[in-house]
Amino acid sequence: MDSVITTAAKEINRDEMEKLKRSAAQKALFRRRTGKFALVIVNLAMSIFVLLPLLYAVSIAFMPSSELFTTDMNLIPGNPTLENFRQAMVKIPLNRFIVNSFIVAGCITFGQILSCSLAAFSFSFLDFKGKNLLFMVVMATMMIPGEATIISNYLTVSRLHWLDSYKVLIIPYLTSAMGIFLFRQFYKSFPISLYESARIDGCSNLRFIYSILIPLTKSAIGAMAVYTFINAWNMYMWPLLVTGSDRMRTVQIGIGMLDSVDSQSISMMIAGVVMIIIPSISVFIAGQRQLIRGMFSGAVKG
Repeated sequence: MDSVITTAAKEINRDEMEKLKRSAAQKALFRRRTGKFALVIVNLAMSIFVLLPLLYAVSIAFMPSSELFTTDMNLIPGNPTLENFRQAMVKIPLNRFIVNSFIVAGCITFGQILSCSLAAFSFSFLDFKGKNLLFMVVMATMMIPGEATIISNYLTVSRLHWLDSYKVLIIPYLTSAMGIFLFRQFYKSFPISLYESARIDGCSNLRFIYSILIPLTKSAIGAMAVYTFINAWNMYMWPLLVTGSDRMRTVQIGIGMLDSVDSQSISMMIAGVVMIIIPSISVFIAGQRQLIRGMFSGAVKG
């Protein structure tokens, strides 16, 4: 009889323990879900706060001027229209400016990836006299502001008769010290034995770069591509200085022209701004994961 009572008590205790465990698990799950939900709400609120100027600019782009210049606070257009975008395309050759910017930014991005990866390969895997000193000189150029060399660069390209051409917009930016540093830091994470083994097997330097390094450095290439494209797309001072015709101007210069064409039509200017920031934002959104991964790897693995 006592054994039956003891067994029953054990069963009751076991059931109570199971209930307590299930209750604790449910409470922990509820706390985790509540914390995640609160985090999502906070992030959503911060995102709206940060993106509010951009969202308001998009709203103004679709807003008629009659709704913008009123005493009422119109955040959303009551009668959305595409007339502002059409006027921006008519006032200036914006299509031509966008094409020019795509050509310039694309060529600069490809050129920097190619030149910086080759230079970084030399600094990482090859052994030659003065390598460290030369790398220090390259890194020292990062401390020189672009404004300090813009006049000498202009005089140089002027003597070469490159003004108002794609060459003057692209060639001076086909390499960068930052890109060399990024690729070198990434390459430093690979053991030198990888290169030595490839050389023993008869692999040339270019084949080693194409067949081994490039597939292993996709994140660094993606980071470099996003960073370089956005910088090239947003260039203003150099294109303003070296171009003089609508045939060669870029979008940033075009927006400045749009301001001088009709300074009263703010909604038209904002529509032009919205059109030219779409490509850079799209590139950043598409490549932000590669950008963060590449920058993080280059900063830590060196």
